[in-house]
Amino acid sequence: MEKDEIEQYKQAGQITKQAREFARDFVKRDMKLFDIAEAIENKIRELGAEPAFPVNLSLNEVAAHYTPRPGDETLAQGILKIDIGACMDGYIGDTAISLDLTEDQKFKEIIELNKALLKAAKEAVSPELEVKDIGDVITNKLTEYNTKKETNFTIIAGLTGHGLDKDLIHTSPNIPNYANSNSKKLKGMAFAVEPFVTTGSGEIYEGDGGGIYSIKNPSGQARDRDARQILKYVNENFKTRPFCARWLERAGFNKINFALSILTKQGIIHHYPQLIERTKSPVSQMEHSFLITDDEAICLTE
Repeated sequence: MEKDEIEQYKQAGQITKQAREFARDFVKRDMKLFDIAEAIENKIRELGAEPAFPVNLSLNEVAAHYTPRPGDETLAQGILKIDIGACMDGYIGDTAISLDLTEDQKFKEIIELNKALLKAAKEAVSPELEVKDIGDVITNKLTEYNTKKETNFTIIAGLTGHGLDKDLIHTSPNIPNYANSNSKKLKGMAFAVEPFVTTGSGEIYEGDGGGIYSIKNPSGQARDRDARQILKYVNENFKTRPFCARWLERAGFNKINFALSILTKQGIIHHYPQLIERTKSPVSQMEHSFLITDDEAICLTE
């Protein structure tokens, strides 16, 4: 990996970290998710980067893939996952926190456990790290906690960490948060570790679309004029990175929902479904991004 690539990853990671800490201080119960998303993404722009993807604001049993649309009146409540990414010339930092917005701090324990799991994973990252090392350390820490506290917290097995690449937020390898046998080394790669914890079964299902899209067929030909204009704009500005209706409204487009519906039906763009815990139990998420060079392991978002 070239020196300038490493520096871009470091810059993206630090801006992502600053946006995360801004969100931690800024977000309060009963704020509109729309206002939260706009404020976090504007903070990323103010710091000199672009959002790598629409900020995910997933409530309670929704684990991932929800971002507010224009006119969304949904309020922050319960346990809120805030998944943030910043992009510097295509190089991406990715981080997430969970906030307990209840009056009685109902979700304090699951969040503290989630923090401990991510911390254990972070401490295991080294230049010789293998994919399976992350799953082993998280599994051991969770088992130890459940045994000591007589609790039944579960990892969501279907949601994993992932590689990061230029203009690509999810690349191989998947990095499971459970014990596995993948001995692939992560040297020379950027990647994210993100354990999801729940009190439920640990399984997820796909719900309705959560307002996040990405290009599926860059050369697709849209029949509708408005859809063609939006497709051209997305290809030029976001490439393979996810986007949302709020960003298109910001750019001055009209008939956005209609155009996105057409592009989705034609298979030109993909609408990400919300990922929901099967037993409708609350979910917590924590995430850091890392970079391993030939002789150094860096937590980009710490």
